[in-house]
Amino acid sequence: MAPVVPVVRRSVECLPALSPAHLDFHHRIRHQIFVEEQGLFHPSDLDHHDGEPGVIRVLGLCDAVPAGTVRLFPLDTDGRLWQGDRLAVLPEFRALGLGKPLVRFAVATAGSLGGGEMVAHIQLANVAFFERLGWTKKGDVEVYVGIPHQPMAIGLSQA
Repeated sequence: MAPVVPVVRRSVECLPALSPAHLDFHHRIRHQIFVEEQGLFHPSDLDHHDGEPGVIRVLGLCDAVPAGTVRLFPLDTDGRLWQGDRLAVLPEFRALGLGKPLVRFAVATAGSLGGGEMVAHIQLANVAFFERLGWTKKGDVEVYVGIPHQPMAIGLSQA
């Protein structure tokens, strides 16, 4: 008979990164994933969106430990179209499923602020993950920061 393996439940929380400490964790996680691990940006992944009003930086906590991030912001003046980007989960937390709550938090937040649609550029390896969360392909594959990305969208009223 196989040994019984206890199921360990993890506490997952997603929240806007508002305090200086949470903002620091948000940016450090992004840097670790997009600059150090993936080499997509050099020397930093910070861009003009980080300084814009209306940008929402989200921190994902796993058992109260900063483990992931996502960023969202409106693309139009009436706040109907939103962009989600910089979804990043530290390697040691990827198997715990933090990506799904981060994406759902971003979608729910944009929807609660009157958004009608959210768009994102998704690395091809992650397209199926987003499709399972209700996102659909929107257009042809594009090259972004030197690698192929699939534009995708989700209706916020459906989320």
